[in-house]
Amino acid sequence: MLKKVKTAVVGCGMISDIYLKNLRSMFSIIELAGCSSRSMEKVEQKAAQYGIKAMTIEEIMADDSIELVINLTTPTAHYAVTKELLESEKHVYTEKVLALELDQAEDLIQTAKRKQLYLGAAPDTFLGSAAQTARFILDSGIIGEPTGFTAVLNRDNRVGAEFIPYLAEAGGGIGFDVGIYYISVLNFILGPARHVSGMMKTRNPKRTHFLPSKEDYCNTYEMKCENQMAGNIEYSNGAVGTVLFNSESIMNPYPELAIYGTQGIMYLSDPDAFGGNVRVLQRGQQEMINFPSNYGFSDNSRGVGAADLAWAIRQGREPRASKEMAYHSLEILHGIAGSSKSGKVYEMKSGFIQPAPLPQGYQKQTHFGHFEADEEAALAYLR
Repeated sequence: MLKKVKTAVVGCGMISDIYLKNLRSMFSIIELAGCSSRSMEKVEQKAAQYGIKAMTIEEIMADDSIELVINLTTPTAHYAVTKELLESEKHVYTEKVLALELDQAEDLIQTAKRKQLYLGAAPDTFLGSAAQTARFILDSGIIGEPTGFTAVLNRDNRVGAEFIPYLAEAGGGIGFDVGIYYISVLNFILGPARHVSGMMKTRNPKRTHFLPSKEDYCNTYEMKCENQMAGNIEYSNGAVGTVLFNSESIMNPYPELAIYGTQGIMYLSDPDAFGGNVRVLQRGQQEMINFPSNYGFSDNSRGVGAADLAWAIRQGREPRASKEMAYHSLEILHGIAGSSKSGKVYEMKSGFIQPAPLPQGYQKQTHFGHFEADEEAALAYLR
């Protein structure tokens, strides 16, 4: 049996609960050791809740037995925290985005290479059953050659920012905070992008808190991030399409992501989730097929990318949620932002190797006559 990878978490905010829950119970490769945050009150509460050690980040960095650290701090802190962890000889997996700026992300990649350390980043929803099924459909030729796509995401961050102030801060914009899920799934399915163009804006940046029940009622604040982003992407395989990320609307009840091929159209579920239906309309058919999935990770499996990175450490392979793919997704978003300023098409500089899809049908017997997906076996699989 392979030695478990002793792991600590830095950052005990909203997203930490699902990570700590999954890392403690879902993945046999992970030994969850401790957690850290700026607020020791939060650290002690999470440590007690999940039966792990409350630590400072200095204690994590000084503990030679901890190999992997998961960075769940806010995006504005991603670069500094990840850089510090890498310099202390820790492998790092970070929540999205890899860093806010491209030069920061490039520095992290070079630091990881120099230190011969693993670095990975969310989103990892492309490892879920929906995106894996979509990749199988495309690779199998069921919709023919991919020619185009559309991705539409609507939110109402005018309301959202009343409850989650981060949504008005740098890194909390609709493109970099949520649109990146759509970009990552498209990249996993279609591969590297070649050209990007588009528009990005912050509509009505001066705002007033409007909920009488909140302490900041009638106080003014500023939107410091984008709330509208529209772009065109040309992929290296020839597929061209559009994305629209808009938080000045209402949440669309059915997130829209479709891939068009020469022999059919594939409709995906919400890329912000791991599971969901994948539907296919083939040439000559009148009704869509709800395509059955034979993959695991259909529930909220946040942390699966970190677990895959832990397996990669032990197996000496590249992680699926790689630093290169994370950088490429970030560059696409920055490419749209840059095109909005320059009015010119942006030529992508980076590339990445498409992650191998997970295998279908890995199953384990849970009791006589009953089988379920063996997600851990699938995660450890390498083609």
